[in-house]
Parts: sequence; structure tokens; C-alpha cells
Amino acid sequence: MACSNYVLAFILLAVCQINSVQLISGNGNQNNVQKACSVTRYQDLCIHSLASFSSSAKSSPSRWARAAVSVTLGEAKSVAQYLLALQKHSRINGRRSRVALSDCIECFQNAIDELHKSLGVLRSLSRTTFDTQMGDLNTWLSAALTNGDTCLDGFEGQRGRQVKLLQNKVLKATHITSNALALANKLAATGLESLPHS
Repeated sequence: MACSNYVLAFILLAVCQINSVQLISGNGNQNNVQKACSVTRYQDLCIHSLASFSSSAKSSPSRWARAAVSVTLGEAKSVAQYLLALQKHSRINGRRSRVALSDCIECFQNAIDELHKSLGVLRSLSRTTFDTQMGDLNTWLSAALTNGDTCLDGFEGQRGRQVKLLQNKVLKATHITSNALALANKLAATGLESLPHS
């Protein structure tokens, strides 16, 4: 009986040590995402949307910017699909709202194109063209953000459950885009030392 108690105590101690190691490394990952998101305007949303990239991005500004643009692209595609479904099923009433919805769809299609270009830049960062790439990245992310704001402007002052839901989805996408722009600006400010040596 005493021997089995020792074995049980040993197993319990081993499990506690494994859990504490996981907790410590998990906190390190949490610190990575919190530190990266500290430059963003919507920090809670940033942490929530980018937490899964903590172990791979670590403290790399280029990896955080790439992760943020990738998440933003996914969000923009999701919103665009939602908008197209609204249009297809005629869930938005009133001529003004239908025109605004059509404009909003166009805005998100443009934003998706700009986000694809942004991701392309982040996938091919170069020491020789870094400044130009950062200028292009800033331009395209700013344009994507403007497209989201333009979509929201079309529904200003309008009411209804579907309009409110649409506004909330678009607003979340613009917040995620704003965070991506902040992380891209951090990469630009960090400069060439944040890039791997080739």
C-alpha cells in the first residue's frame, strides 16, 4: 500500500510539473501577443484575433504584421460573403439601403484586393526594397480601412435589425483592419533589423 501511495504521489507531482511548464510557456505566448498588440487601437480584439499566432510570431514585427493582414483578409472575405447573401435574399429593405448595400459590396471587394496585395508584400519582404514595400503596404491597408468606413457611411442614420447586424460586422472588420495597419506601421518603424538576414 505504501509503495502505491509513493507511485501515486510521484505521478501527481509529475503532472503538476508538466502543467506548470505549460502554464509558463503559455504565459510567454500570451505576453508575445499582448506586447505585439500594445501598439493597436483595439487591443482586446487584437489579442483575441491573433493569440493563435503567438508561438510562431514570437516577437517578430514582420510575422505579426503578416498574421494581422491574414486575419484581416479572412474577416473581409467573411463580411463580403455575408453582404452578398443579404443582397441575394433581399434582406435589406428600402431603395437607399439597397444602394448602400451594393456600394458596400463593392467596397469590400476592393478591400479584399488591397489586402491580397498587402499580404503579397509581407510574403516577399526585401532589404533592398523595404522602404518602398512599407509605403505600398501602408497605402493598401489605409485604402482597405477607408473602404470599410465608406461602407459604414452608406448606412448612417438607417435603422433595422439587419442594418444593425451589418454595421456591427463591418465595424469589427474595420477595427481588425486598423489593428493590422498599426502592426504594419510598427514593422515600418522597426525597420530592416526586424527582417531575417539573407
